[in-house]
Amino acid sequence: MSLTDIKSLDTDELGSLLLEMGEPSYRAKQIFVWLQSGVTSFDEMTNISKDLRKRLGEISYIAGAEIYRKFESRLDETVKYVFRLYDGEFIETVLMKYKHGYSICISTQVGCNMGCRFCASGLFGKTRDLTASEMLSQITAVQKDAGIRISNVVMMGMGEPLENFDNSVKFLKLVSSGDGLNIGLRHISLSTCGYVTGIDKLAAVDLPITLSVSLHAPFDDIRDKIMPVNKKWNIEALLAACKRYQQVTTRRISFEYALISGVNDNRVCAEQLAKITRGIMCHINLIPANPVIENSFSKPDDKTINNFKDLLISFGLTATVRRTLGADIEASCGQLRKKIREESNGAIIQ
Repeated sequence: MSLTDIKSLDTDELGSLLLEMGEPSYRAKQIFVWLQSGVTSFDEMTNISKDLRKRLGEISYIAGAEIYRKFESRLDETVKYVFRLYDGEFIETVLMKYKHGYSICISTQVGCNMGCRFCASGLFGKTRDLTASEMLSQITAVQKDAGIRISNVVMMGMGEPLENFDNSVKFLKLVSSGDGLNIGLRHISLSTCGYVTGIDKLAAVDLPITLSVSLHAPFDDIRDKIMPVNKKWNIEALLAACKRYQQVTTRRISFEYALISGVNDNRVCAEQLAKITRGIMCHINLIPANPVIENSFSKPDDKTINNFKDLLISFGLTATVRRTLGADIEASCGQLRKKIREESNGAIIQ
């Protein structure tokens, strides 16, 4: 008999499980609160009888994320976590401190299938999807380790959340539950590389999150070279999906744009970016590209970055340059997991 992933269950599902066990459904809320607090063992649930704890352990398991390594920036208090999962796989999570509080960047898959050339996450492809409980466990483990409360979540780590649609939506509903972590959906951003069918499905769910779309180029020929997903859903198809999404949700969309020196950082690109996003309520988030050893990309100099931003603003767009965090600890997606895999020659590290 396969065990139930109990941390991925909401209170209604827990209630049904308990009724099947001959237990009163009111205990569902008690167990849910314990799971959301970050317990890793049923024995920690001190207001639940020993007998029920034992029986829960026989039919279910609590997904966790073990801290394998932790890297703390001396520059800005950013902390990069490498977590080891139950099957020996590694994922990365980043804790960031801002004036408004703490934000966390979580992974949604082990690796990534999208193959964006400026990102280290997809260098080995995707191994598997993360469950909703494994997404939650990144937050609860970091909160417990750092002794802080996280107020904002970005689903912008390893993986494409909309390719792992069901687990991502389940996570969103669990993490925002008033009986659990109670992180408001308006404080959560989901990033996609342009997974059009997933954007349409997300619109149908109509959750008040922020959709962040990794655009990164205003012309198909450039985007084809750096983002393979563009060959399946080109810019026209992607922006049409964004408009459909906005018609349903009325939420502003954030377009992520990684500035790559000599590739997409010129005036022509700025003019085209303004042209194609006209009619979409949006914000342009400019990101100086992170160097990845496997490619020759580099970020533009500060003057070029600021000129590009000023051009967008002059064309009537709202644009900002994302502050670089954790530069001394390789806080960008996939870089540390790649190192660990290389150190172990692909083997599971014990």
